[in-house]
Amino acid sequence: MDNMRGIILMVIGMAGFAAEDMFIKLAASGLPVGQILGLLGVFGSLAFAVYARLSGTSVFSKGFFHPAVMLRNVSEMLGGLCFVTALTLIPLATVTTILQATPLLVTMGAALVLGEAVGWRRWTAIVVGFCGVLLVIRPGFDGFDTNVLWAVLGVLGLAVRDLASRRVPKAISSLQLAAWGFFAVGVSGAVLLVFTGGADIPTGRETSYLAGALVVGVFAYWALTEATRTGEIGVVTPFRYVRLVFSTIIGMLVFAEFPDGYTLAGACIIIATGIYTIMRERTRRRQEAAQLRASAAAPGEALL
Repeated sequence: MDNMRGIILMVIGMAGFAAEDMFIKLAASGLPVGQILGLLGVFGSLAFAVYARLSGTSVFSKGFFHPAVMLRNVSEMLGGLCFVTALTLIPLATVTTILQATPLLVTMGAALVLGEAVGWRRWTAIVVGFCGVLLVIRPGFDGFDTNVLWAVLGVLGLAVRDLASRRVPKAISSLQLAAWGFFAVGVSGAVLLVFTGGADIPTGRETSYLAGALVVGVFAYWALTEATRTGEIGVVTPFRYVRLVFSTIIGMLVFAEFPDGYTLAGACIIIATGIYTIMRERTRRRQEAAQLRASAAAPGEALL
């Protein structure tokens, strides 16, 4: 039952993130990217700060200055800025498809930077997955759009964020990280506005888009957090990929964006390799746990 509840929450969370992307894309038709980032960052950080306070945690902590947290916040700024920029320039399904490569990049980074063990099977999956990304981007071909590089940079930023998260002390809560991450996004929006020009006064429709993005974004984050705490990680994590399904449907219905065959094929490759990587990681952890249990039991067995 816990796994089923976790799966349902994960699907709801991914639907929420797809809706958040939709609202941001709609708002971006009339507002500068920096203004969108600034408003979402400020109100998002306030929402999580209040949530953290109600949960008995304060966001005012010296943990904010921990090197891993600082790196995470800078990466959040880069990832958020590039991701929102990509949403304004290329189809929603394309942005979401490229985003699905983040777990593959995190696995590669964990091996190259953090020294985690990654076998040849997962390395093969990573290479094949990146071939899927190239199929979506199609560099050097007639269908290549340089604006997709914003999505690629966004994925790099988010991957570094996730890698940095692995080095954050456990004493720092997820709510604190979320509040600080949103605050960092808000700062990046303010800096962007300084270089690109002032903010515009949002219309009633644009305000409703921003409010919708904030509400569903906070709710989606809560659902994602609850999903990972309720169900087994290896069971619920693959359902992250349903975000692409929701984004594709929204893109067709709201923006009249229809992904071509190359994008669909690349999406299938990325999803397949991502799920395989998650399953291999799950198998590896089970094997390590079994070995630890066996080594712990060995001394006792010797006495029998």
